[in-house]
Order: sequence, then C-alpha cells, then structure tokens
Amino acid sequence: MTTDTALPLRFSSRQRMVLSVLLLAGFMVSVDFSILNVALPETGAGVGMAADQYPWITAAYMLPSAGFALLFGRLADLFGRRRLFMVSMVVLTGASVLGGLAAGAEMLLTARALQGLATAMALPASMSLLTTTFTEGVLRERALGINGALLSGGFTVGALVGGTLVNFLSWRAAFWINVPVAVLVFCCTPFVISESRLRQRIPLDLPGAVAVTAGLLAVIYAVLEKSVLAAAVGVLFLAAFWIVELRAPAPLAPLRILRRPTVKWGNYAGLVVFAMETAMIFLMTLYLQRTLALSPLITGLIFGIPGLAAVASGVIAGRLIGRFGVRRVLTTGMLLQGLATLPLVFVRADRSAIAVLVPALFVGFFGHVASIVAYTVTGTSGLPNGEQGLATGLTSMTQQVAISVGIPVLGAVAATREVELSGIHLALGLNVAITILSAGLVWVGLRRRAQL
Repeated sequence: MTTDTALPLRFSSRQRMVLSVLLLAGFMVSVDFSILNVALPETGAGVGMAADQYPWITAAYMLPSAGFALLFGRLADLFGRRRLFMVSMVVLTGASVLGGLAAGAEMLLTARALQGLATAMALPASMSLLTTTFTEGVLRERALGINGALLSGGFTVGALVGGTLVNFLSWRAAFWINVPVAVLVFCCTPFVISESRLRQRIPLDLPGAVAVTAGLLAVIYAVLEKSVLAAAVGVLFLAAFWIVELRAPAPLAPLRILRRPTVKWGNYAGLVVFAMETAMIFLMTLYLQRTLALSPLITGLIFGIPGLAAVASGVIAGRLIGRFGVRRVLTTGMLLQGLATLPLVFVRADRSAIAVLVPALFVGFFGHVASIVAYTVTGTSGLPNGEQGLATGLTSMTQQVAISVGIPVLGAVAATREVELSGIHLALGLNVAITILSAGLVWVGLRRRAQL
C-alpha cells in the first residue's frame, strides 16, 4: 500500500456537504428497495392482485433498475452527473406519488417500474459524483465505506420501517415516505454539488445502448419467469452488444475497461456477495416464518438487529482497505460471509436454532458490508474521472442484477426437495460453496494488481 502524504486525510466542508446529500439519496433508494418486501401481501391485496402476482411488485422494480443502470451510468458521464441525479429525484417523487394513489394493479406496477428507473439513474450518478469528488486514495475509501454502510443499513431499515408503516398506517405510506426526502435532496443539490461531464461532446452509442439494455432486461426476466426463450433472446442481445462495442467509434462500454482486472473481478465479487446474501436472507425468512412459525415482526428483528450493528463495518472497511489493501479486505469479507452461512446449513426445526442464527448473521453481515465497500473501491479504481459514470454504472448494474437473480436461482434449488427444510439446507450449502470458491478466484484474479 503506497500512501501519498500530500493527500488530505480529512473531509473538507464542501466534501461533507456533498457526501451528506449523496448519502441521503443512496440511503433512501436502498430503503425504497426493501420497504415493500415485507408488505407484499397487504400491497397486492390492496389493489386487487392475486397472490401469484405478488412477486411482480418486486420484479417490476428490479427489471428497470438492473436493465438501465449501465446506460444511465454512461449518460451521466456524457450529459452531466448532477443533471441526471436531479432528474432521478423528480422521477422518484412522481413514481412515489403515483404508487401512493394506486387504485389498481396496473397503476401500482407502473409506479414500481418508475421507481426502479429512478434507481437506475440515481445510483450510478450519485456514485460517480462521489468518486469524482473524492480523489482515489484514503478519502475515497472512507467515503465509499460510509456509503456502503448506509446502503446496507437502508436495506435493513427499509424492512423494519415497512413492517411498522403497514402495521400502524397503510402500505401506501411506504410510497409517501419517499416524497419529502426526494424533494429535499432535489432542492439541496444545485447549491451543494457542481455539474461534471466530459468537456468534449461524444455521441451516444445508441446501438450498444439498445443491445445491452434489451439483453439485461431479457436475461433478468428469464430468471424471474424461468423462460428459456427470454434467456436465449437475452444472450443474443448481449452477444450483439459485444460485437457493436468492438466496432463502435465511441462505444458505450469500451472493452478495455471491461478487461481491467479490477473492473472484471471487482464486479464478479459484487455479483456473488449480493446474490448469495440476498438469497440467504430469503431462505432464512422462509425458515423462520414457515418452519419455526415466527411472526413477521420477530423475523424483522432477528435480521434487523445484526443488520444495523453490521453497518459499522462499512466505516471500518474503508480504514482496513487503507491499511491492508483492497484485495485482502475483499476476499476476507467474502470468506466471512460464506463461513458465517455454513452453520445455517445444519439448523433444525427447533427455535433453539435462533441461538446459532443470530451470531451467524452478525458475522455474515459484517463480512457482507465489508465486501460491498471493497468491491466498489476495486471496480472504480484506476479509471479517469471521465469514465467514473461508466464504472459506477457497472457496479450498480452488478448489484441490481445480483439481487434480481439470487433469490430465484437458489429458490429453485431449494424447491428440488420435497421437504422445505431439506431444500433450504441444499440451497444454503450451494451458497457457501459458491461464495468461498469465488473468494479464491477473486484472490487469484487480482494477484497481478498492485495493492491500492
């Protein structure tokens, strides 16, 4: 680890203000993802949806949030990061109002899709504003650490707040709560954040944008709906995207970036840690509520308390990266996440298993949050400011794709067994194997990269 002693070690007043606005927006977006998850039955029933249609409340959000992230990441570079960030707040406000007023399934799903689109705009724009505000090194690592902590905390808070709002108010409150926060962020942004974009106007690679967006949407839809046809269409579009990028004079995603070990292996690590942790939480939610017959409130507390405590690991991870290097922190975090899941493979249909589950969640969430910070630092390092929107678009896309596919894939593995608990054990065993093996692959893949 090389340290430039000339670099400042404390945030300036302006950097603190920029960080506050961006973190508030990121926290809100992460809360927005999970806030309705605990209230799917109430929300679906409230607009007259059948029970088998409830998963589309989540899918309608996930499809655009994952499918458009790379495109909006590049648009942020080309046409202005602050501009796109502010547009995302406008879209989120409108979507939340629409959702709060939803009188039917079509209106509700449209609102969720617009919320997902706003997320696809907000995450890469805010992350690229963050990485260009803080130069590569100690301050960026600390800023990304705090950001990772709040994003993870947002998922946990969203689940807890969602249950509380439904119990005491209505599922509609889960939409309305976004409005004042989004308006506040929108009003503060022009006074706090400067515009940044490429000085030289570069044309948008429209064929590449269409191909990658269509390909991602088709692949995610295929996983959610188990459609072979959609999967084939998605693969064809992604293959077309690769060919287009090889020939385009101004490619949407220059392949030289995708070949960088830090970008490639950082995003691979992010894909694994998000997919496996999201799937673990889903499987253990089934275990707690169906096998142990615990209430949603108790389930939320079991996940929420370790989740909130693990938020501190985001701040700690930023400092650990500065001391030990991103490669060690990333692979160690992945190992912690995988090894903490191992005891859950052996839990039985007995409430005494909670004594094993809660400590495992503390350790696993700590490793998970540390991995998130480390993969973000890895995936955005060594690139010029003009390509930070693309880099953060890739990391945002990785996160959203992983969240989209983790639950359906391991859920399908669990469904191969007649006994639900046996299926959960099988899926969690695969989860552990994938996470630990991937940690080894990332360690080897980053071996040629000098420590950051």
